[in-house]
Amino acid sequence: MSRPPHPPPGIAPNEATPDVVQDGNVPSPASAMGASGRRTSIGARRNPASAAAVIAAARSLLQEKGYAGFSIDEVARRAGAGKPTIYRWWPTKADLFIAVYQADKAATIAIPDTGSLARDLRTLVNALWAFWRTTPSGGAFRALIAEAQTNPASLAALRDRFVAQHMCRLQIVFDRAVERGEIAPDNVEALVELYFGFNWFRLLMNRIDDDPDHVARAVQMMVEGARR
Repeated sequence: MSRPPHPPPGIAPNEATPDVVQDGNVPSPASAMGASGRRTSIGARRNPASAAAVIAAARSLLQEKGYAGFSIDEVARRAGAGKPTIYRWWPTKADLFIAVYQADKAATIAIPDTGSLARDLRTLVNALWAFWRTTPSGGAFRALIAEAQTNPASLAALRDRFVAQHMCRLQIVFDRAVERGEIAPDNVEALVELYFGFNWFRLLMNRIDDDPDHVARAVQMMVEGARR
């Protein structure tokens, strides 16, 4: 299994932190606004103040209307940003949603390091289910999975951006377990798939209630199956 570069612990790559402007200076919110009251663009590189405004507007819209009422047009209006700029940064509605999800998840869920893979995974699963239950982006994630079954662009965003980037965070946990000798390196890929499958099944069935005993049993079965 090829392993992507590790992001810093607790930070989802690319979207959790906006790009800096070309001269390295972070503009103030006022300087990011043009004379018309719309936020100015700096081309392909992201203006941090504009990017933050777009993410905040997208998060607010998700909270009010869910994924069904989520649109780049409305986000642009609320953020005072041009639609061409948003589309250049996030080509689809799914891409923008994933950016919000990643930022919220990175701010909410840290990568655990308890010295035990089973404890790490239990911590992650319980935190993930709580995130899905209590945040606007977490609550809307099931809708993205559903949309991806009929929309090729959404499927590509889910597979190539969401899954790939979240596997970077998981890889840190599994690499530590391999180093401790808890699991065989050749079993990591299958274990990752089991982890995703378990969580997504519970999400799609709306069974993400607080159930630590069930989580503990499921995680123990996964870990025991991946041992040498």
